[in-house]
Amino acid sequence: MKLKLKYGTGYREFVLPDDADVTTLEPHPVPEIKDVAAALREALENPLGTRPLRTLPRPAQVAVAVPDETRPAPLKTLLPPLLECLLASWPGLSRQNITFFVGGGLHDAPDAAQLSRILPDAVSGCRIVAHDAKAPMQSYGSTSRGTPVEINAEYAAADCKIVVGQIDPHQFVGFTGGSKGVTVGLASRNMIQHNHSLMSEQGAQVGQIEHNPVRQDLNEAGEMIGIHLAINVVLNPAKQVVALLAGRPSEVVAQGAKVSARVYGLSIEHPYDLVIASCGGHPKDICLYQAQKGLNLASQCSGEGAKLMLLAACSQGVGDAVYYDYVRHFATPGDQLSEFKAHGFRMGAHKAFLFSRTLASHEVAVVSDLDAKTLAECHLRKGDLQETLDGWLKQQPKARIAIVPNANTTYFYHAKP
Repeated sequence: MKLKLKYGTGYREFVLPDDADVTTLEPHPVPEIKDVAAALREALENPLGTRPLRTLPRPAQVAVAVPDETRPAPLKTLLPPLLECLLASWPGLSRQNITFFVGGGLHDAPDAAQLSRILPDAVSGCRIVAHDAKAPMQSYGSTSRGTPVEINAEYAAADCKIVVGQIDPHQFVGFTGGSKGVTVGLASRNMIQHNHSLMSEQGAQVGQIEHNPVRQDLNEAGEMIGIHLAINVVLNPAKQVVALLAGRPSEVVAQGAKVSARVYGLSIEHPYDLVIASCGGHPKDICLYQAQKGLNLASQCSGEGAKLMLLAACSQGVGDAVYYDYVRHFATPGDQLSEFKAHGFRMGAHKAFLFSRTLASHEVAVVSDLDAKTLAECHLRKGDLQETLDGWLKQQPKARIAIVPNANTTYFYHAKP
């Protein structure tokens, strides 16, 4: 049988025996929203847990946080009607008083070419700020879990604070969305590092919100900052909008996560011996740093010692210099795990830890544009897709095979007997 999976902006094909035991673990279909602009206007008129913006006094400055290009949020569809609604809600508000903050947390600030790919022409006349985690920060104290709440000072100074993003399953935040576009996207290194250090605590897992310390910490930080409105979408694998919500950030993520779980949460009856996983194509596999999420989630449908094939084009390379400089100091994933556990959480090093947890218990091969030397320095083996699969099936011809087309967002739980 001939199959294909997304890889960067295209596909990679491969062949499996016709009699192979193959299951494709695909997200569930949910009807798309045909008129996204109309859905946005309706959501803004009836926000969850808060008042419509038009009922608030006209602000002197409006700040809108949006994600960078590592996230496929449909900003060119969302931002034009949002801008129209803002200008209509407060007559006298000018475009010069609206600032769009492109936030990527600890990612490098986007350059002019990236900004043009991210933002629509409709924001012309508004200010654009590319967030840098080294920029001046405004402090709001600390959360109850000790996270210093420090965000971009320019965003903090605005009278009206909005965050736009999407709700996806996340390997330790539970689900993205809500305040995260500000509390990580526009945050300081110290804030992100302390929040992410909670990933080793009980409940910090994909699909979990209510008892997830990382997610609850972000929710608390968002309340402290005083974010007025979150606008979040849930996308299907074709990047079509299937849900659009606006309102108080914590309520938006709670409601949107239910839709995201219906799409991407899959019940499985048994673990698989061989998993062939695509991150989902661009931008999910834009770099190795982002592709790790696909490896982690795909491993959750496999058994101990299973073989994992990850398709990740990585057009922008490794994606994080701190992670790359750290991980290549170790001879094996086991050495890295021991060092991380001994010396505690550090950003960048945490990504190596997440990789190593999978590598320590699975045989992994990666199909990527990255060269074999770079992958090897990250403890990953570059594999030829067909040749590697043929070799694995020769070793284990009766393997139960799972195909995971959207590994960065699909998560698994075992069916109850």
